[in-house]
Amino acid sequence: MKAVLLFLVLLLLSIPGVRVTAVEPSRPNILFLLSDDHSYPFVGCYGDTNVKTPALDQFTAEGMKFHRFFTTAPQCVPSRASLLTGRSAVAARITRFSSPLAREEIAFPEVLREKAGYFTGVCGRSYHLDGSAGNRGDAIGQLLEKHGLRTFDQRLDYVKQGSDKQALEQMKEFLDRKPEGKLFCLWLNFSDPHHPWNAPDTDRPDPASLKLPAHWPDLPGMRAQLADYCAEVNRLDRSVQGVLQLLVARGLSQNTLVVFAGDNGAALPHGKGSLYDPGCNVPFIVRWPSVVKPGGESRALLSGEDLAPTLLAAAGVPVPAKMTGVSFLPLLRGEPFTPRKYLFTERGPHGNAPVTVNMKNSGYDLSRAVRSDRYKFIYNCTPWIPYSPVDSAGGAAWQEMTAAHTDGKLAAPLVATYFTTPRPVYEFYDLNEDPSELRNLSGQPALAQVERELRLALAEKMITDFDYLPLPAISEASGTEPAGNRAAQFRQKDANKDGKLSLEEFSAGRDAAEAKKWFDLRDANNDSFLSREEFVPGSPLPKNQ
Repeated sequence: MKAVLLFLVLLLLSIPGVRVTAVEPSRPNILFLLSDDHSYPFVGCYGDTNVKTPALDQFTAEGMKFHRFFTTAPQCVPSRASLLTGRSAVAARITRFSSPLAREEIAFPEVLREKAGYFTGVCGRSYHLDGSAGNRGDAIGQLLEKHGLRTFDQRLDYVKQGSDKQALEQMKEFLDRKPEGKLFCLWLNFSDPHHPWNAPDTDRPDPASLKLPAHWPDLPGMRAQLADYCAEVNRLDRSVQGVLQLLVARGLSQNTLVVFAGDNGAALPHGKGSLYDPGCNVPFIVRWPSVVKPGGESRALLSGEDLAPTLLAAAGVPVPAKMTGVSFLPLLRGEPFTPRKYLFTERGPHGNAPVTVNMKNSGYDLSRAVRSDRYKFIYNCTPWIPYSPVDSAGGAAWQEMTAAHTDGKLAAPLVATYFTTPRPVYEFYDLNEDPSELRNLSGQPALAQVERELRLALAEKMITDFDYLPLPAISEASGTEPAGNRAAQFRQKDANKDGKLSLEEFSAGRDAAEAKKWFDLRDANNDSFLSREEFVPGSPLPKNQ
């Protein structure tokens, strides 16, 4: 066959006046489906038995699933900004939840429209990037209008917002308006599984049948709220099914690259608003007929920054130099691919409420994290603000957890994670041994070198993104400790070299009353001595139960 084709090409070339030109690979339409507050692994294709998602499971069988895709933030606004711009939320100056996306930050659909003639749009649930503080007409809204900060009507050809049911009708309208012969790029947002959790009872699993991870205590309220959440995911599956069926009905399914992802984690403890994995690790599935091999999967580390450059590369459009994400197009094509060594996440203010004296970190928190294949380092810059879950503090799960803590019935690792204030400045986890991130290993001598490597990687990211937070402490060189390092202080204070500090040793050179206060706070096991493990962490360990 190849010989026949070669003969025909040579024959054409031999005919006077005939010119053969290379044909560019066909560009795909692009459909980006985004669910809201959707943690990995809450899709059936990942082996999760708490949910029933036949449409997404079939979609996955026709494409490729990714286990370790992380949004750049555990909140919708900064996360979505990164997905659209290929940059971190810090670099894009949108860590404040209510911020609009600055006009000079370019979204990938704009590039597709400008460079490749795509018809572009967004529909469904709010896309969140035109400033979530202030409606049109109120004082804040008027300021946004005054300075021209609501820009998506300029960026895209079609901009609509609505419910999940309306999203399908809006997609039909978008396709009807698409000029003949133009490719399209549509970003369709779903509300599910975001609050309010009001899916039909027929979608709700039996709470008693659910499997709970280690970071959630087995309490009736926890099971009840998880069942409500899973019902939302099950309803979402039907919404996705309607969209995919519309592609088939319009004859578009074979030339459309479809991406399905969550924007951040579930609104439950340890999830949304948290830099633990459930806050940023989301479902991520890609179907691209004739390019992505059906049934594939990957455990490569992928960041929300990587989506925009990947979709541009898939369309054959040059990636703007401003985008810091890494295209994983080779991974989709089954070609050699060098995965990330690290990915980075950030947490900033959430919602629109102003600062108050007694606020919890659900509304205001400043923290950064870096993750490798095995380890996670979290840097908390507002550790004095008590923890509270985003969007679920009033729910039965958190209320029962709080009551269990008050009654002394909550397990020590959960007390340390949720109810210890101040929280540790530094957290370090071995994700192979502790996937729920409940045992903070920061300061452990055996892991000092790898912790230093992650701290340095985070510092580099903060520097290159022009982060406004102070950098984390970094040891001066491999195997050495900076001045003021608590491990060095421990050795200096341990006058009799017995491996523990008495109150007298701890108090040397300090005000006696202040020293006694901190000694008692750090004496986690109440044995009247401070071990190295009790002294070295930046914040006191939780008291033993």
